[in-house]
Amino acid sequence: MSICLFYIWSVSAQPGTPKVALICNIDSILHSQVQQQHIPGAVILIKKDGKILYQHAYGYARLFNNQHQLLKRPEKMQLNTLFDLASLTKVVGTTTAIMYLVDKHLLSVDDPVCKYVPDFNTPDKKNITIRHLLTHTSGIIEWYPLFYKANNRKQVFSLIAKLPLRYPIGAQRKYSDLGFTILGEIIQNITGMPFEQFEDEKIFKPLNMLHTTYNPLQKKLFTHFAATSFGNPYEKRMVYDSTLGFTQKDIDPTSWNGWRNYVLSGEVNDGNAWYANGGVSGAAGLFSTAADIQQLVDMFLNNGTVNGQSFISATTLQTFFTKDAFQNGLGWMMDTHDSFMKNAPEGSFGHTGFTGTSIVVIPQYHTSIILLINRQHMGLLPNGTYFDVTPIRKQIFQAVMQYCNQ
Repeated sequence: MSICLFYIWSVSAQPGTPKVALICNIDSILHSQVQQQHIPGAVILIKKDGKILYQHAYGYARLFNNQHQLLKRPEKMQLNTLFDLASLTKVVGTTTAIMYLVDKHLLSVDDPVCKYVPDFNTPDKKNITIRHLLTHTSGIIEWYPLFYKANNRKQVFSLIAKLPLRYPIGAQRKYSDLGFTILGEIIQNITGMPFEQFEDEKIFKPLNMLHTTYNPLQKKLFTHFAATSFGNPYEKRMVYDSTLGFTQKDIDPTSWNGWRNYVLSGEVNDGNAWYANGGVSGAAGLFSTAADIQQLVDMFLNNGTVNGQSFISATTLQTFFTKDAFQNGLGWMMDTHDSFMKNAPEGSFGHTGFTGTSIVVIPQYHTSIILLINRQHMGLLPNGTYFDVTPIRKQIFQAVMQYCNQ
């Protein structure tokens, strides 16, 4: 029995109602993508007006062994499967932590970075603010293989501070992982504790996000992960293949060869986070479940309150969810021209992650869409890239918008 028919049968719903139509539409989209082997699996969680509209796990969390051969018994995807969030780390972890510190008046988003990171007190970087880092307008290079020159956090932060700026400060939005890596150091320097510990104690535990963590294998509490790639083939391309636009004149690709050669499961996919930062970075490294992410989203949709108590003030939320000159918020994407949330109502916000993860929040409809896909586990396509899940995100978003507008 299909999910659509099962839903109609289990709740005695009438075929053709808006909710049934939505569920059948989403089920058709995700089921077909798994069947066509475009993606291994996915978890979807849609919530509106405080109630779950639909949640379901599709396909498989892991299909291949460490020799990249098909498993005899592939691991099925489950609602509680932990995903490598990739760049959702930037908003779920880092931005929320900065938001918390702003709310407690421990920093201002317009503070210069050099106030907290002395290495940034240089002629070219002294005018970079925390706001610039959050909005990707600092001028810092988009990506650099830090692991070629650094293998711990202290070395990483020092290296980023020494790299020349790629663009004028504040002149344009250029998405930078390195800027968010520096935000992690700012959190550490202000709180006096590792920022992952700070996030766990001040963000995740209070929000009951008990399945959200860095380096989950070290905790030995979690066993079910959505596997990602076999090593880091795309990042290796970024180092070796100049046509991608990421090669660096000062990097000899052959001077380092610590690439992983097994299926990544419970280890962060991001190379800079894993090889250079011990699995923990302000840019990547978080693992979580759809249900845990929903806890954070619910706090935002409830105007910063949790169980009737203020967690983040409405004033701070307004600061972070006000569009800048580039039509985005602090940390969060708010540009409604972005394809994964195209034509969303004003005030909507979201983010995506390279592993296939995404969040869209539509406050006007008190609605959210959390879609987690482990797209990398299928491996690179013949053209050397991973399967593009943007059309899937777009179709699901449009289906939800159609439901909300009825």
